[in-house]
Amino acid sequence: MAVCGAAGKPFVSRRPLQAAHPLLLPGRPYDRSSSPRVKKFLNVFFSSKMEALGGYPTKSSNPRARWFRVLLSMTVGVGCLFLLQTQLIKPRKPKDFYSFEARDAKGRTVSLEKYRGKASLVVNVASHCQHTEANYKSLQELHRELGTSHFNVLAFPCGQFGDTELGLSRDIEAFAKSTYGVTFPFFSKIRILGSEADPAFRFLTDSVQKIPKWNFWKFLVNPEGKVIRFWKTDEPMASIRQEVTALVREIIIKKRGEL
Repeated sequence: MAVCGAAGKPFVSRRPLQAAHPLLLPGRPYDRSSSPRVKKFLNVFFSSKMEALGGYPTKSSNPRARWFRVLLSMTVGVGCLFLLQTQLIKPRKPKDFYSFEARDAKGRTVSLEKYRGKASLVVNVASHCQHTEANYKSLQELHRELGTSHFNVLAFPCGQFGDTELGLSRDIEAFAKSTYGVTFPFFSKIRILGSEADPAFRFLTDSVQKIPKWNFWKFLVNPEGKVIRFWKTDEPMASIRQEVTALVREIIIKKRGEL
C-alpha cells in the first residue's frame, strides 16, 4: 500500500508483497492449493464427485466396497448384453412339423425331415386302453394299404392318461409289433400335456388349438408339414381312411405331373 512521505512523494514499501500474507512465500507465486485446508477440501470434494458419478474409487475407499462396485458393474453389463441378445437374436421357430427332431423307441435322434413330401398320420398311442386293439389294427391296415412311399403312420406313446402306458419305449414298440403286427414307426414315450409337452407334438396341438383328452387322437399332416385335419379318439376310422386316401391320391397325381 502506497503512502505519502515528507516530501510529498509516494512511499513504497520495500517489503515483498508475499510476506504480507502468511501463505505467501518469498520467491514463489501465490498458490491457494498449497494450503493444507484447501488441499483437504479439494480431496474430499473430488472424491465425493467421482464416487457419485461412478468413477474410480479413491485410495481411501473400502476394499470390500470397491469389489462390490466392480461386481455390480459387471453384473449390469452382462445383463444389458443378455437383453440385447434376446431382442436382436430371437430363436428361430420351426415352420412346420417336419422341421422338428424326435427320438425313436431306442432313444436315437431322428429328423422328421425324412417324412417331408409324404402324408403323415400322427397318433398318440397307448398299450393298455379300451381303444388299443381296434386302433392298432386299423392303423396297421391303413399303413399297409397306402404304403410308405407316400404315407406313414407315426406313433408317439404317451403315459399321461391314466395307467394306459407304463412301459419303456422299446417295450411298447415290441408289444405292438408282437401283439398286433404293426410295422409303422414308433417313437419314444413323450408328454403331450403341460409345459413339458414334446415340441413336435405341441406344434400339432397349437395348429388345431385343441389338446388331446385321451389316447389315439390323430393329426393328418400334409407333405409340407402343415396340419390339415385332426380326429378325436372315438371318431370312426372309415371317415379317417377316406380323407387320408384322398390326400395320398393328390400326392401321387402331383408327382406324376412333375415327371
